[in-house]
Amino acid sequence: MQAKINCAELGVLDGPLLLFGGPYSNLQAVEALAAFAAARGINGGQMICTGDSVAYCGAPRECVAAIRALGCVVVAGNCEVQLARGAEDCGCGFAPGSSCDMLSGAWYAHAAGQLDAGAKDWMGRLPDVAVFRHQGQRYGVIHGGVRDVARYIWSETAAAVFDEEWQALEDITGPVDHIIAGHSGLPFIRETARGRWINAGVIGMPPHDGGQQTRLALLDGGEVGFHRLSYDVAGAVADMAKAGLPRAYAEALQSGYWPSEDVLPPGLRVPSLARG
Repeated sequence: MQAKINCAELGVLDGPLLLFGGPYSNLQAVEALAAFAAARGINGGQMICTGDSVAYCGAPRECVAAIRALGCVVVAGNCEVQLARGAEDCGCGFAPGSSCDMLSGAWYAHAAGQLDAGAKDWMGRLPDVAVFRHQGQRYGVIHGGVRDVARYIWSETAAAVFDEEWQALEDITGPVDHIIAGHSGLPFIRETARGRWINAGVIGMPPHDGGQQTRLALLDGGEVGFHRLSYDVAGAVADMAKAGLPRAYAEALQSGYWPSEDVLPPGLRVPSLARG
């Protein structure tokens, strides 16, 4: 989807780093993230977001302002890319007529209408990838795929895909020891032949596990730990209702299950009987 890949060199970041993705217009989750960081003495220079600052929830304008106020590094997700371009959809590549495709029209239109020119200009200036050093290791940061920002890569994706993406990134950045990514919405670490592929998960939507808490990650001393993030779910649901968005994603915040499994590979789907 990108014609030219813009890379940000972040230098050496040896202290604890907070890694997160997908704020998804969920202002309450961003506020909880800020509190989580403050409690651990982590400032904006120690935070990296893998993109999609806006999406399913009801406060895109406020969410973007809160993310920008944190001063964290943000790489462009497909939502930022599309909104900056003035595109008509989120660019996720959902199958036409699928549940995700139909639901995305409402939240994308809401975000496009709520964000001002300044916010969209900020989105258009975000880097596509970033690189930094931590504890002697070099990390690359992307959203989905290197050449296709909306590419879904899962914990069970074929090894050849990880190798392909790794090579695509190194063609731009030079060698990296590990890759931090987002987009899929599910946190995982995949040990590949070339290093760790780390998906920090997202803070704006639960990881389809039946719980309301979302996810973020801490990189400290070269080790990655996932953490659950509690936030004001009722407040986020109220924002979505006020915005007139379909109830499907508001119900997802409450139930902990996504409204559709269209994008998920079979091995990561949850049988309806298991949802209680």
